Amino acid sequence: MVTLLRYSRLPPITEELRQEVRAFLGEALVDFPAVRRADSWMGFDAQFSRRLGQRGWIGMTLPERYGGRQASAFARYVVIEELLAAGAPVSAHWIADRQSAPMLLRYGTEAQKESFLPGICRGESYFCIGMSEPGSGSDLASISTRARRNAAGWVLNGRKIWTTNAHRSHFMITLARTQEKTTERHRGMSQFIVDLKRPGITVRPIRDLTGDEHFNEVVFDNVELSEDELVGAEGEGWAQVTAELAYERSGPERILSCMALVNTLVDRVGRSPDAVQARELGRMAARLFTLRNMSIAVTAQLQAGENPAVAAACVKDLGVTLEQEIPEIAQAIEQMEPSSEGTDYEKVLAHLTQLAPSFSLRGGTREILRGIIARSLELR
Repeated sequence: MVTLLRYSRLPPITEELRQEVRAFLGEALVDFPAVRRADSWMGFDAQFSRRLGQRGWIGMTLPERYGGRQASAFARYVVIEELLAAGAPVSAHWIADRQSAPMLLRYGTEAQKESFLPGICRGESYFCIGMSEPGSGSDLASISTRARRNAAGWVLNGRKIWTTNAHRSHFMITLARTQEKTTERHRGMSQFIVDLKRPGITVRPIRDLTGDEHFNEVVFDNVELSEDELVGAEGEGWAQVTAELAYERSGPERILSCMALVNTLVDRVGRSPDAVQARELGRMAARLFTLRNMSIAVTAQLQAGENPAVAAACVKDLGVTLEQEIPEIAQAIEQMEPSSEGTDYEKVLAHLTQLAPSFSLRGGTREILRGIIARSLELR
């Protein structure tokens, strides 16, 4: 049995930073429509990302010599929470800031850190994640993409799918099998930094129900990689990915994806809700508050240098469950149909009703997450 979460709170010193971020967003997003705020961490705006980079709000926890601020994980949490609560378009730099940069800082060579981290901190270098594959999904141990050695380094072949922003990214950190499969499913995998402009790479956008193209299929056909593009030690990809996924699963994006809908719903209900509206909004607020405390507790583990993989899985599973319920709760409260041609509330409701089914897929399905939790509790 393990202790999954310990109660934590944000240090009081972060409140000054929170007010600074709010003031910036009040100016930067003054004319930003509600339906665009509904995209938030899926909303792509390169200019906005560069503005954040100029303020030092990307790669905040990285050392100064790589362009970071050496800030605490709590400071970064406050910035991210404010960006998401306001519905800011952060998708351009999101994955690089959230997990690629910390992963490279931990496992990358000095040359890799010097090459990639400053551009990430400036909001000018975009990364995507090459994990899921057709036929594998969240079961990363079953991947079939392979990297084989040759005289110059490696040759990469295979496919990745549901790859967010691959069509807009500069680099992908790709998980590939570098050794033959054995009975130990988690052995023999490695990670590589892949320049997406390389010959042999095809990126095919996948359109979702909203008409947007966030996800992609990426095909590697004899893509040549140098030895310098291997991240960490050969064969240690599983341990590296497990650590990386803790960053992906634990943040406030797992509880704040529907904040644009919550905000427009509260505005619509107003200050005099009826009994049903007050009850349902109160329940929603209580769940959000609890999940926020859990997410902050995971941040405390990251700040302490721990690997909160299990706790992060808990936050992600419970968080996306609530996120997927929020459009249903909104309709139960207001009994209004979603409409792409109606009020701000109706437009946001329509957008997130279509997008919500994907929330439980991003970062690992429920089955995968609950398997992680069960193993930690020695239940399987």
